[in-house]
Amino acid sequence: MTALHATAAAGLTLVLACGSASAEPRLFEIDPEHVSIVFDISHIGYQQQMGMFLEGGGSFRFDEETGDLSDLVFTVDAASIFTNHEARDKHVRSPDFLDAEAHREIRFTMVSAERRSETGGIVHGELTFRGMTLPQSVNVTLNRIGPYPWGDTYVIGVSAEAVLDRSAFGSIYGLEDGLVGDEVHLCFEVEAIRQE
Repeated sequence: MTALHATAAAGLTLVLACGSASAEPRLFEIDPEHVSIVFDISHIGYQQQMGMFLEGGGSFRFDEETGDLSDLVFTVDAASIFTNHEARDKHVRSPDFLDAEAHREIRFTMVSAERRSETGGIVHGELTFRGMTLPQSVNVTLNRIGPYPWGDTYVIGVSAEAVLDRSAFGSIYGLEDGLVGDEVHLCFEVEAIRQE
């Protein structure tokens, strides 16, 4: 059960616009107070069990004039899993699922992006999870970019979604008997602050 995602910040590339090629990309950092990483997965087919990761963050460089995005890295603390059930959380941290003790960091690094609309598109990258690194894509939507209502800050807000096949990373617990699904649906909500 993974949060890539981070990757949510990658939605910034979708504001591709004509502008000066001489503009400098600016450093943005994910606001730890405004990042949500939520997932759901089938539980015996009866319901989609939901959960979240409490710790995640990252940074990237972005040129608002040209739409250039670079140096994006988003990480998640696998041990910060929370499903509102202590025994279940302990199991999900185990080698059956996250293997959080051996591989605490989940990392997404952007490779490229393709624009699909004025505010939406797909970010392609590499996801490192459970000690394996595989290609992963994330659907992203740019919500807003501009001065923040409070404080002297400039903020980008992004929503993102991805689907992860956990079996590709060696997590196969409950698959054969249909107890736990393979596909993990991930949702991210992120605000990133421009560094002056």
